[in-house]
Amino acid sequence: MKLNQATDYAFRMVLHMALLPSGTKITGAVLAEQELIPERFLLKIMRSLIAAGIMKSFRGVDGGFSLNRDPQEISLLDVIRAVEGDAYLQRCLYDVGSCSKSCMGHCAINEAMGTIQDQLINQLETVNFKTLAQREQLIEAESLPYLQAQ
Repeated sequence: MKLNQATDYAFRMVLHMALLPSGTKITGAVLAEQELIPERFLLKIMRSLIAAGIMKSFRGVDGGFSLNRDPQEISLLDVIRAVEGDAYLQRCLYDVGSCSKSCMGHCAINEAMGTIQDQLINQLETVNFKTLAQREQLIEAESLPYLQAQ
């Protein structure tokens, strides 16, 4: 499974928002600048995150974006599904008729890949953005003395 650039940007966008105080709004331009994401691409990704209920948008002079759910309730899998849809390691896991061997999903490889996929999905569901934000703060704190010395 290979995640696309939009998903990487979406991870960064949601993590950025999870690091802010709850309910904080930020404009797309500011978020794009701070996360080094092309603004037009950010806005396209934001539409997917809004449609999935991860982010919400506010119109008008005081408009912008904020998280729509608590960071603890947003998993890596939620973001992947919002941007890419359901992801599968192998085509026959979602379309048994696609197997060129015509085994209809009944083979050792399908079983093994299905097990691995289930484990991957479970892992992606357990990693939430509250935990990621806490870890990011620790990483930044550990990097600060090094950056100040330069």
